[in-house]
Amino acid sequence: MKQLITLSALSLLALIGSPAGAQSMDKPMAPSAASAYPVAPAPGLYDALGGQTGLRTLMNDFVNRLKADARLAEAFKDANGANLAKQLTDQICQLAGGPCVYNGPDMKEAHSNMDVTRADFNALVEVLQMSMDARGIPFARQNQLLALLAPMHRDVINVR
Repeated sequence: MKQLITLSALSLLALIGSPAGAQSMDKPMAPSAASAYPVAPAPGLYDALGGQTGLRTLMNDFVNRLKADARLAEAFKDANGANLAKQLTDQICQLAGGPCVYNGPDMKEAHSNMDVTRADFNALVEVLQMSMDARGIPFARQNQLLALLAPMHRDVINVR
């Protein structure tokens, strides 16, 4: 079961976009890049994640943990944490059925200049799970979110 969760969660690295994606959004993006992964959210997931306020708090914690994690800190050291957290909040909000619209880069573009391995992706998922645990998000709801993110892993992991 834990392996299934981790595999589903692999897509979360996609959410991170990339440290580059966490910097500036000067160039216009296609509307709603999150909609490239049309998986319906579980009913009530957005509210279970705390709505926009809860997601913002979760993503702020997540970004702080990414920057502190020994496996990932180097990749995120130059990332604009506040912008990255906002992009993640918007993307997860939209995916979870909330009112937000994610206007950031699609995941393939966001990771094209990075060397992302499956190990990197798995580490990121573990960090997200730590953040969700710290916020008291029930395990079933964590799995629902990770299932929404899972399709993104194909566009994120680019080192085989």
